[in-house]
Amino acid sequence: MKRDAVFSKSRRSVGNGSLASKTNQPALDPAGPVPTSATATASKSSALPYSATVATAAAVPQKSGFFAFKKLTIRSDWAAMFLLGVLASLWGIGFFSNDFERRQVLTQKDIDAAVLHTLNSKELPSPSSKAAAAVQGAVVRVVALAEDEDPKNKDTEIESGVGTGVVIKDDGTILTNLHVVASAKKLRVIFFDGTEAEAMVIAAQPEKDLAVLKPQKIPDDLEAAVLGSSQQLLPGDMVVAVGFPYGIGPSVSTGVVSGLNRHFKSPDGQQMLKGLIQFDAAANPGNSGGPLVNASGEVVGIVTAILNPTSARTFIGIGFATTIESAGNAVGLPPF
Repeated sequence: MKRDAVFSKSRRSVGNGSLASKTNQPALDPAGPVPTSATATASKSSALPYSATVATAAAVPQKSGFFAFKKLTIRSDWAAMFLLGVLASLWGIGFFSNDFERRQVLTQKDIDAAVLHTLNSKELPSPSSKAAAAVQGAVVRVVALAEDEDPKNKDTEIESGVGTGVVIKDDGTILTNLHVVASAKKLRVIFFDGTEAEAMVIAAQPEKDLAVLKPQKIPDDLEAAVLGSSQQLLPGDMVVAVGFPYGIGPSVSTGVVSGLNRHFKSPDGQQMLKGLIQFDAAANPGNSGGPLVNASGEVVGIVTAILNPTSARTFIGIGFATTIESAGNAVGLPPF
């Protein structure tokens, strides 16, 4: 019966193999000492077949080479995985960077779609509301004060008239109509934030019904109105009138330019105003001296008069404003 080779599981060096014991070890004396464990091991090894002994001697270096190769393979696998991870990271960064850049490029079609979406989903402010908002902080209420005619209250001041003014300089200089302040003993102006201050007339142009006021104090955050040019106006252009009709306000009304270079004669027939802007935005007593504003929020005129053939003094659709160029001359501003 043929027997397979048996490999020793114990570690030993090649020099201790049975071949060396068989060729080099001297014969033992039967009467000699008892063999030691090393001698017994050598004797036991010599009892194995020659082929098994050779295989055992060759197996040890082969096994060490296998583990070294396996370790090298594992290190190579880790290095390959690391490099693969680096390459994948770089590819991902490049892909998403390029994708982000592609998404940043807007076409005209994208812009049109965004504008259309905004127009359909949001209610935008009207041009007239934006124009009024641009000038509202510069509009002031002008109150004319007079002495009470009752002798018992001679030291009491009463309101004799109300009108509107507009701040045209950062130092608080106010432009209004002369007929608003002409008969006043004292003037008081009320700014947009509620600040009240006494004011005095520092200049006037009776032929244009204009007056310039200087308040004694002004709000810290006061901003003057932006002055435009009436030369850019055309019939049909939108305009906004801001003021205090009958002391109520500030009130806003919207209309269009009805005509240019109009003339107006005062109700008493004593004065003729020329070069006026005709408009149909509602204006009533108290609007006098207030700004007439274009669609860009620029002051293009000063509301001066309304036409009503009756004695009612109410608005019937025809109003007049002095051009801002004429009003600028009243305060020494250069022509526009």
